[in-house]
Amino acid sequence: MSEAAPPAPIASAGAVAPLGVEEYIEQAHFFGMLAERLAANAPAQEVLASAREEVLATTKLPMAIDFLLSELRHSGVMASAMTKLSHYFTPLQAYIVGEGENERGRFDLRVGLEVLAREAAYRAGMTPGSTRVPTLQGLFLYQFEVLCRNRLGYDKGLTAVAGDPSYPPHWKEWILAIRHQVGIIDIADLIYVQSDHAAKRGGASRTPLFGDQEGRIALANRKKDPLYLFNSLHRQLGYPEPPRTQRVSGDENPIPQMARRLEQLEKRVKLLEEEQRGGFDLTKFYAKPPTASE
Repeated sequence: MSEAAPPAPIASAGAVAPLGVEEYIEQAHFFGMLAERLAANAPAQEVLASAREEVLATTKLPMAIDFLLSELRHSGVMASAMTKLSHYFTPLQAYIVGEGENERGRFDLRVGLEVLAREAAYRAGMTPGSTRVPTLQGLFLYQFEVLCRNRLGYDKGLTAVAGDPSYPPHWKEWILAIRHQVGIIDIADLIYVQSDHAAKRGGASRTPLFGDQEGRIALANRKKDPLYLFNSLHRQLGYPEPPRTQRVSGDENPIPQMARRLEQLEKRVKLLEEEQRGGFDLTKFYAKPPTASE
């Protein structure tokens, strides 16, 4: 009788999961549930109150939800509360929620919550279809791809990434250094020169941040669209893939609605123009006031 296959490795409460795996399992459930119910147009305050009862009481997340709910009732946003809870939520989590809550921005809060749910699941070692142990390399590449795909700004975004307590000082220094290099230098080149593969070939970095596989994949995708690099990392190394913004379906297309409103405005303008020229008498539409006998 053959022996059973060993269980998939789970990340320990180390660098990738500084709060402990249990916390990130509950965070993944919380952010995913919040995104799903907000998509169904459920009130945010009711969703938070319900989530408070659902999450595991032995974690610190219920207390964090209480503070989020209090801040939401007073100011109408959650990002400020997440910023104040910097010992629990990372700067990138607060930044993504803040961008989603920004009325002038184009980033969907529901997509942002799904981004946070997948990140928390990766930290907890729960990425679907992958049995690899979470790493700092996978965490950074996921966060960078989120900034890239959603155009969230490299300067503020990478500053928030560098504030993550998961990264040691040499990682933080490198992340802050590439803030102004991204866009001028390909991300594939930035990864390659910091890889073990480049070090073996006489590369510039003596203390590589990325492994041999990341270096070889980056080398193969130089001078190509960065999306090809990310897709290769997903296939070869099982790194998590950020959620994509859903395209608007035909039923939800706002253009026909705008066209109908323009037609209504045109009709109203025509009525006003005819009235100004005296060619249209609005008095015939006036209702006669009721008399005392009625």
